[in-house]
Amino acid sequence: MTGDSLTVGLGEVKLSRDPSDVLVAYGLGSCVGIGMYDPAAKVAGLLHAVLPEHNNGADPASSKYVDSGIKGLLNQLERMGADRKRLIVRMVGGANMLTAPGFQQTLSIGDRNVASARAVLANLNLRIRAEEVGGNVGRTMRLYVCDGRMTMRMLGGQEREI
Repeated sequence: MTGDSLTVGLGEVKLSRDPSDVLVAYGLGSCVGIGMYDPAAKVAGLLHAVLPEHNNGADPASSKYVDSGIKGLLNQLERMGADRKRLIVRMVGGANMLTAPGFQQTLSIGDRNVASARAVLANLNLRIRAEEVGGNVGRTMRLYVCDGRMTMRMLGGQEREI
């Protein structure tokens, strides 16, 4: 499929209504990618969040954090004409990349990112349509603005639709 790939880097949000665009988050390890698409407004947005929640010293609107990033993504989509009742929400990532003994229980950033995303989305009355989370392998996700399709590829695996 041809089109412009718009890379969504660490702690970034990208939105588009250009049907030739593909929003891409590469190498989601413990990070989570949250994709949202409104099929009526034909607008898509992708968040690449790094940590579960912002703390008191952090910018409360930062997309680096799952909690503030999801809210920011939703607000931007609504400003572009999206209706939260129509949004198709998918989540990818949240792997636990540090699997050495002792690390798993203390950090578990991937698990915490996924738990934070689920809680924030539930609080906003947004249902997750599909997710590919956990494990200990990085993933890449693509959100096609033309039709809202999302694909995911695990490191060393085949790309597939979710």
